[in-house]
Amino acid sequence: MIQKIELELLKKEDYQEVKETMIEAYHTMPDSFWKEHHINALIEKFPEGQVALKVNGQIAGCALAIIVNIDDFKDSHTYKEITGNYTFDTHTDDGDILYGIDVFIRPKYRGNRLGRRLYEYRKELCEKLNLEGIVFGGRIPSYHKHADTMSPKQYIEKVKLREIHDPVLNFQLSNDFHAIKVLKGYLEGDKASQEFAVLLKWNNIYYEKPTKNINVSKTIVRLGLIQWQMRPYNSLKELMEQAEYFIDALSAYKSDFALFPEFFNAPLMAAYNDLGEAEAIRKLSEYTQPILEEFSKLSISYNINIITGSMPELIDNVLYNVGYLCKRNGTIERFEKLHVTPDEERIWGMKGGSKIKTFDTDCGKIGILICYDVEFPELSRLLALEGISILFVPFLTDTQHGYSRVRHCAQARAIENECYVAIAGSVGNLPKVHNMDMQYAESMVFSPCDFSFPPDGIVSKATPNTEMVLISDVDIDLLKELHNYGAVKNLKDRRTDIYEVKKLKMS
Repeated sequence: MIQKIELELLKKEDYQEVKETMIEAYHTMPDSFWKEHHINALIEKFPEGQVALKVNGQIAGCALAIIVNIDDFKDSHTYKEITGNYTFDTHTDDGDILYGIDVFIRPKYRGNRLGRRLYEYRKELCEKLNLEGIVFGGRIPSYHKHADTMSPKQYIEKVKLREIHDPVLNFQLSNDFHAIKVLKGYLEGDKASQEFAVLLKWNNIYYEKPTKNINVSKTIVRLGLIQWQMRPYNSLKELMEQAEYFIDALSAYKSDFALFPEFFNAPLMAAYNDLGEAEAIRKLSEYTQPILEEFSKLSISYNINIITGSMPELIDNVLYNVGYLCKRNGTIERFEKLHVTPDEERIWGMKGGSKIKTFDTDCGKIGILICYDVEFPELSRLLALEGISILFVPFLTDTQHGYSRVRHCAQARAIENECYVAIAGSVGNLPKVHNMDMQYAESMVFSPCDFSFPPDGIVSKATPNTEMVLISDVDIDLLKELHNYGAVKNLKDRRTDIYEVKKLKMS
């Protein structure tokens, strides 16, 4: 099971593990692995271009690259020529193109979209170094099956039309690379491709003429909010298929987060409608662990951080309202609802949790509060003092009155804590589930109210009571400017000489 994914620069002492990975990846081409002096040369010439993807501490794949001046090479160059007869002397820090030398993944980890992470790293590196784009010669390993009946050009067109499946070329095209031309005699000994390759390129749309001051920091975070439609589901599989549909959509738009609502899995309680409400929700809690495991797999496969909304969880016969942050690196963290509503306590016998914490992510520090908790300003203030930039609030409200409490309190939290707040809820109805029959929601993203932000503090909002996703970009650097140069400075201007908010130590 994948527990943790890490992306690291390759080190010389990694070679033996790299060799083992290459042998597994290229089992059909047993002599096609790089020797130790090759890897050492790449690391010495261009350390940032050589990256290892580790799963549970083991190297699962690698990407190798150099920088070249593409105009120095003929259109019909070979692999041997572009690498300088495998010396990589063709690399130059002053080049304009990131040239992909190799990408490989251990077979047992294929199918988890790990290759995409290596390509995303290359794209980010290309943008960071302000290069024109990424180029490489892509193998067409299924071509030998069709070489007698069609030319490489005809083969490529059929792959584009999905009439032929070529695992390598299909992957490249789906990652925004486009074919420039066919290369003949590209890789000596590549019988599967008949020594043909496709010259592929990805264009860096942010490319500018080189300057000495290159802005390398990425400050824009893309939020994906799922306004979930409550509808009957016959099984957990059906529920998760719908969840994956939304995750897939958000991933396609390169969202960094997917936020699900509170108790989004409530439709599964319909099977226990013959029981009392307290017994039914305890039966629902039996799905929490399987759902968590599926979400963790999806966060890895779709390369997106998933906030699971919330679900009931039974611990030592005590029922809690909890959620999980499934990070795209494979790690999982838990959060609790601290203030349960009167109905949750009276009808379900639910108890409030006791832990409040922030979460470090690849997009900065975030906080998560479940529904009613956002109506208690002390909680978000504690999170703000620990440095969050974004507060996520999964909620479930049955009436417009309840929704308005969550909505207006959430917006207040954004202003007073100088952070972004994203809220996501469910819509529709569940006539066969007691105590969950109606839902009302209008999911939103809020910002502080200052000159760099929308005047009304609303970054974006969904259509009320309609199933949809809301995708919104937020700029973290604007918060830093606000903290120091805002028209008002809510956090800095606090009178800590007369009051304070602090956590109590729990026994």
